[in-house]
Amino acid sequence: RTVLCALFPYYSTPTAGNVSMYARGRDYHAVIHEALDPLCEALRAEFPNSSFEILTDDSPLPEVLTGCLAGLGVIGKNGLLLHPERGSFHFLGTILTDVDFSAPMREPTFCSNCGACARACPVNMDKSRCLSGLTQKGGDLTEEEEALVRAHPLIWGCDLCQLACPANKNLPTGCAAFIDNPIDTLTPEDLDGLTRRQFNEKFAGRAFTWKGPRPIARNLAIKGESTL
Repeated sequence: RTVLCALFPYYSTPTAGNVSMYARGRDYHAVIHEALDPLCEALRAEFPNSSFEILTDDSPLPEVLTGCLAGLGVIGKNGLLLHPERGSFHFLGTILTDVDFSAPMREPTFCSNCGACARACPVNMDKSRCLSGLTQKGGDLTEEEEALVRAHPLIWGCDLCQLACPANKNLPTGCAAFIDNPIDTLTPEDLDGLTRRQFNEKFAGRAFTWKGPRPIARNLAIKGESTL
């Protein structure tokens, strides 16, 4: 009956590195659940016969549209939610409930389509070739995909369209969990000889571990940085 939406900013001043800004801090799935759990417990105490379920990212819910309808921002040409003060460098957390809170639903709104994100994107916003997706793709890449990864500044994720977006100028810093103790660079030595289990243990609580070490090792090799 109701979806409660919350933004979790992760912006920090861009620094050198080959890992996307979203994956440099703690895994956002865990952080969002830790933050929203107390709220769910309080709501369950007040509505003991109702359900409250936390979702983030890996769900059938169209999060960006949901955030827009909740009044948290506009939908950008790059498909991200643009908050008027926090830009697009944020994660979305949601709570689904069967309680009807009778909140007004906004009309979907969109950015001014200035084109800055498209100009910064090497594949002109073609989602089927998105660099963020390609760097995380399992298995072998095609020659064209390898060329795109080779020319890309990162080996995991992509920040190009967000860094070019006018909505992301002069942003305040994000939540401490996402900017403290960052891992901004991964090297062949970081992965050398590690099984998937060892890799996940070494980098526990980091979002870039979900596919294991193989895609990262492959991307490093494509860039000629692998010593394996």
